[in-house]
Amino acid sequence: MMHIKEIDNSPSKILLVTGRLAEGQVRAAAEGAQVLVADVDVAAFITPELLLSASPQGYDLILIPGAITADFQEAERALGTKIRLGPKHAADLKAVLRHLAKEKIELSRTIPACMLLERNMREGALDQVQQLEEEAHSQLRIRDIKIGGSSRMKVLAEIVDATRLHPAALTERVRYYEEQGADMIDLGLPLDARPEQVKAALQTARKATNLPVSIDTIKSDLILAGLEAGADMILSLNAANLPQVGKAVATAGTPAVIIPGPGGISLEENLLAALQMGILAIADPILEPPLQGLAPSLHRYQAFREDHPDIPLFFGIGNATELLDADTVGVNALLAALGAECGASILFTPEYSSKAVGSVEELARASRMMLLARQRLAPPKDLGLDLLILKEKRHLPEEAMPETVIEAKGGHNYQPDRCGSFRISISSQSILAQNSGTTIAGKNARDILNTLIEMGLVSRLDHAGYLGRELEKAEIALRLKRSYVQDEPLWSSEKR
Repeated sequence: MMHIKEIDNSPSKILLVTGRLAEGQVRAAAEGAQVLVADVDVAAFITPELLLSASPQGYDLILIPGAITADFQEAERALGTKIRLGPKHAADLKAVLRHLAKEKIELSRTIPACMLLERNMREGALDQVQQLEEEAHSQLRIRDIKIGGSSRMKVLAEIVDATRLHPAALTERVRYYEEQGADMIDLGLPLDARPEQVKAALQTARKATNLPVSIDTIKSDLILAGLEAGADMILSLNAANLPQVGKAVATAGTPAVIIPGPGGISLEENLLAALQMGILAIADPILEPPLQGLAPSLHRYQAFREDHPDIPLFFGIGNATELLDADTVGVNALLAALGAECGASILFTPEYSSKAVGSVEELARASRMMLLARQRLAPPKDLGLDLLILKEKRHLPEEAMPETVIEAKGGHNYQPDRCGSFRISISSQSILAQNSGTTIAGKNARDILNTLIEMGLVSRLDHAGYLGRELEKAEIALRLKRSYVQDEPLWSSEKR
């Protein structure tokens, strides 16, 4: 039996179809639409036949639950009304209806509305970022990359000790950073590097990418070698090396980052000397680590920006993330926001330690978020882009606890599977399940477990359950770029 809950003075002709369990949530979110309740508890089990039995008429759109997988095209033709997937969860229905009211959005027969809107918002945000960047003015360019002005903050990814890497390893690292969204690549040079090694490293990097490539050293002979090899930017110049290399840097027209020092020589003094030589200068007031002067250094940035509004600013975020034992996702987002407020043009980071892995990708997204937020004159939220990895914007309603439950029992008597045991591991961005004669590789737990079952390599339910748990842990570790060890807790807090 189907029944329709009428809502008076409905401004639209939308029908929301749901089951008994979700009726309350759907009615609360209906916002002027009508609600049809199917004779089924779980909304995902609604069939075309159930909808046709109610024969709803006079609607422009029928929204069925997003978790439904059945094909409603025949029902759509029979009723003469568009039938599209709504959100997977009733909690997201209000947001979907508001989007429909604000703008014409073509929903899908196969993609839930929540996922479709999320994708549309993300694509729209990225399109807007691209348009803003195309229209932006800049203070200088490094190849085709706009630096400063109203352009997006650019991410400069450092490869530490680049000259110590084999050419194949250096190439792999350059391409990894490019895939992660870096705008420019920096070759960090150790103090024992030789000029010929600098030239070779630059040549290797240039072959690996079309992105601008900088060198990072204060040694004059290495700076001159980098200029000769065509470096796109120099890090860094100060009073110690300006007399030896300043004229060459200016003649080459290569932008250079100016830093304070040595000793008590200020950034302003070094900047003035560099500008008088004709150097295309980018200033680095130096971002200090947490509890080592972070707040005063931010004040320094703001003061410098007020005094020198036409000089691009270099913002060394790695100085903070590498010296803070906290997940980098939120730290990078906040530091990017602070950089935007200070007028930063370049966000600089390595991924030197394991805890900082992913920083380049995080900053690439954060820089786009800050550009959108600045254009909208709003905080960086609800942009279509975010850095929410482990937490969520909206918590879905929980199931009510039944009156009667059976408490799960701890402990289990393990019995070996006659098909053998498996060793689960991660290798080359894949999950591996190996026994004495077989190795199954894949990117997700579901595919690997299904393959093991289809091949007859699992005979016990408890073994299948165990493998499912371990494979899911391995998939989470892979997605979060964490280490995985079979039978050990994934989270460090659980290991204590």
